Amino acid sequence: MRTVYKLLLAFTLLLSLRPADAQSNSLATLLDQRGNISVIKDPSSTYQTALSMGSQVRAGQIIVTGPDGYGSFKVQDGSTFEVFSDARVIFHPTMNFGDLLNVVIGKVKVYIQHLPGIPNPNNVTTPTALISVRGTVFFVDVQDEEGTTTVSVDEGQVSVRHLRQPGKIIFLNPGEARTVDPRVPLAAVRDTGGFLHKAAQMIERASREVIYRNPGGSSAPGGPTTTPGQQGDKGKPTGGSGTGTPSGTGTPSGTGAPPAPPAPPAPPPPGGGGGE
Repeated sequence: MRTVYKLLLAFTLLLSLRPADAQSNSLATLLDQRGNISVIKDPSSTYQTALSMGSQVRAGQIIVTGPDGYGSFKVQDGSTFEVFSDARVIFHPTMNFGDLLNVVIGKVKVYIQHLPGIPNPNNVTTPTALISVRGTVFFVDVQDEEGTTTVSVDEGQVSVRHLRQPGKIIFLNPGEARTVDPRVPLAAVRDTGGFLHKAAQMIERASREVIYRNPGGSSAPGGPTTTPGQQGDKGKPTGGSGTGTPSGTGTPSGTGAPPAPPAPPAPPPPGGGGGE
């Protein structure tokens, strides 16, 4: 009887804690940012509120990033997700708190936290795909308004189901990827040689390059940002006089004057400037 009583007490405590846990997981805290990132608090409007370090996003709100935008978020259970540039992502789109994200457009990377031996089921949806996970690291890229979606797995396992075309659920393991075409059923064909997974990794690295080109982006959105391409311009002439041989320095037409000596070489550029 004592054992039964203890078990009932523990079960009662667990049930009482679940609403508080759901409430805490309904918040995502911004840990890191670059460039322009904002949130639409009311889905029925288009008004955007700029986010800064430590800002919190609530269930049902929409995260929006600009062409140079990036944000890294953490939820209460320890899971994190990254939102890359030109993205539109709904955090906890339903009252089911297992539905972590709805990626409308753009790229995200998700890191699901779980205790050893204890699954932490979460879903990520796109216009065409339902991605179910338990404890894993994966990358999602919604490429167009039609919802063409690529799912790439780094760790663990995810299942993918097509939301528009009938077919079987497929499972992706580390090093595998699959593209969900809105017009084509999801075929259970392996990513032979990991070609699609490697392509997804290249897309992810290219997305991170946007972040690295914006070193000042951790300031509040709307502040000065580095123009893409500024890094790596070391050694280019900056214009103005003295950067090359001026026009008209040769022998004037019809005269016997000797040609003018060539202009001295331009001085070396100042040190620094990045690009290496």
